Amino acid sequence: MARKPSSSRPARSLGERADRPELRLPAVRTAALEVYDTTLRDGAQAEDVSFSAEDKVRIAQKLDELGVHYIEGGWPGANPKDIEFFRMIKTIPLKHATVIAFGSTRKASNAVQKDPNIRALLEAETKTITLFGKTWSLHVSDALGISLAKNLELIQDSIAHLKSKGRRVFYDAEHFFDGYKTNPDYALQTIRTAVEAGAERVILCDTNGGTMPWEVRKICEVVQRECAVPLGIHAHNDCDMAVANSLVAIESGIVQVQGTINGIGERCGNANLCSIIPNLELKMKRPALTDRLTHLKDVSGFVTEIANLMPNKHQPYVGDSAFAHKGGVHIHAVLKNPATYEHVDPALVGNRQRVLVSDYAGRSGLLEKVEAYGIQLSKDHAKLQELVDTLKERESQGYQFEGAEGSFELLMRKAMGTHTPSFKLLGFRVIVEKKQESGAALSEATVMIQVGKAVEHTAAVGAGPVNALDHALRKSLEKFFPQLREVKLLDYKVRVLAANRGTESRVRVLIESGDHKDKWGTVGVSENIIEATWQALADSIEYKLLAKE
Repeated sequence: MARKPSSSRPARSLGERADRPELRLPAVRTAALEVYDTTLRDGAQAEDVSFSAEDKVRIAQKLDELGVHYIEGGWPGANPKDIEFFRMIKTIPLKHATVIAFGSTRKASNAVQKDPNIRALLEAETKTITLFGKTWSLHVSDALGISLAKNLELIQDSIAHLKSKGRRVFYDAEHFFDGYKTNPDYALQTIRTAVEAGAERVILCDTNGGTMPWEVRKICEVVQRECAVPLGIHAHNDCDMAVANSLVAIESGIVQVQGTINGIGERCGNANLCSIIPNLELKMKRPALTDRLTHLKDVSGFVTEIANLMPNKHQPYVGDSAFAHKGGVHIHAVLKNPATYEHVDPALVGNRQRVLVSDYAGRSGLLEKVEAYGIQLSKDHAKLQELVDTLKERESQGYQFEGAEGSFELLMRKAMGTHTPSFKLLGFRVIVEKKQESGAALSEATVMIQVGKAVEHTAAVGAGPVNALDHALRKSLEKFFPQLREVKLLDYKVRVLAANRGTESRVRVLIESGDHKDKWGTVGVSENIIEATWQALADSIEYKLLAKE
């Protein structure tokens, strides 16, 4: 039932030029570096971020489409949610990425064979495991409360045990740069121990995010002479240096770069792969992905939506404002030659140029998108301008169609005059009643819809007003459209758009629905959360019923 555009390239806008051969990627690329994504583990530790196991599976599929080499799925010894993710991901075929379980060396008081964390790592049944251990003597004495020699023992037998079970092991040298600056001999000894025990990669971690690029360069050069296996870099962003430190490390010869989509992570975040990857590909001419850089903006937006975060429109490369032009001098120049104010062609990362004051820009930008759905129009067609005007109006109200492709397609087809609604709303009512302080609230929804000449009036109860409304709508429609029984509500998210108005604020509701073969997103916006929910639910049903057209 998928009706998505055949091309992954976004629509061009005014001033976007195709004649930029010096910025185009070669037709075929061979990945030489290893891109290791830790969005599902480190990213999930960010404030205000909470992924369900289902969210993590969906993000993993997107990362696989992007072409990353490794996906760190989580810490199976830490919480049930990660255990569930590893159970689910085993049933999902991935084309490019290897899923990795993450955990720590055994506790000093446990035998390695009986350590719960080590057991959980093995039970996750991933072929590769990333194990972290202490490198900084401060952490060994103050955090673990053991001797330096005992810490080496933990590293050695934890890795050796996992290797004996047929696992490939990557070793995260936690706080490596702080450890090296404090006690370089001991820091190097920890990674030698890891390699001797069987680690195939050693990742140098700037866990506190306080190391400067020139320090990273010098230390990486030393470690490469001392370490017998390929190295990786894992940088945090507490000094706003995570991207720079990662690139400097790669320039010095490190082959694996770790980070998260959009740089989300604990405290100030992790190294941002949405900046690192294009910098590697386009600036350093170092292949990182295999012809999938154009998916980058799509993946960035997808993770933002699933994490229920506000998009950073000013984010380099993938932000909506990254290639937006508003000043008159800038616009005049960029229309003649985009290179005057654009350091790369935005299409290379799946973005587009935006000229913020041009009606023609909207018309030109939408034309390619409309044609991708099989609708042929001229640039001057009145329907195309109608769609431009409708989109501008909706966006001003707070609608956002990234992650809501179902609503966008319906909006487009309505503007083009190619869609007839399957049903008509005559009215709905939602009642929430709570009879006593300790009792549960009761929710009931009543829906009246018209299908053809038939009118259906249905009531249903649910676990909350949204669930009741969903039940009532389906109950009304399934007798006319039995295929709706296949549809399930997979996800429901609410974002407040203007928090300064308090409880009067407008909200955006994003719903993901799916059947046995497809998934789609729909959106609704209103000051009333139930009204916004209705819009998204109704679009979800309409999108499913497009199959019969």
